[in-house]
Amino acid sequence: VDKPTIPKKTVKPPKLEDKPFDEFITKYFIPGLKKSILDKGSDVNDIKLIQGSRPVVGGICWMVFCELDYDRRFWLCFNKDIITSDKTILLAESTSEPSIVESFLIDEKKTTLPLLISRVMQRLNGQKWIGAN
Repeated sequence: VDKPTIPKKTVKPPKLEDKPFDEFITKYFIPGLKKSILDKGSDVNDIKLIQGSRPVVGGICWMVFCELDYDRRFWLCFNKDIITSDKTILLAESTSEPSIVESFLIDEKKTTLPLLISRVMQRLNGQKWIGAN
């Protein structure tokens, strides 16, 4: 007796956003953000994922630290090692300590790679740090 064949469900690959935090940040977010900044004509001197004390506010967190031309630096801080955790962005020019601390992506229901990159770019552009400003 032949058994009816059950069609196999196609297994969707996991979304990028479901990958472990450090893999998502180091393999996808950082390279994507760096490319976006370079595409706008600005140089990235350094960009990396670090864990440490959050500038200004304090408290240990995960941060994407980036240094651009003209000693412009920013920290994108994640309260926990998940991309949907509360985030803040800190900005500093030249050798000064960060003077701007803002909540980041607080109204979004879903955190996606393109959204994270575009909002950081939007913020840097608003700061007149990238592009033809």
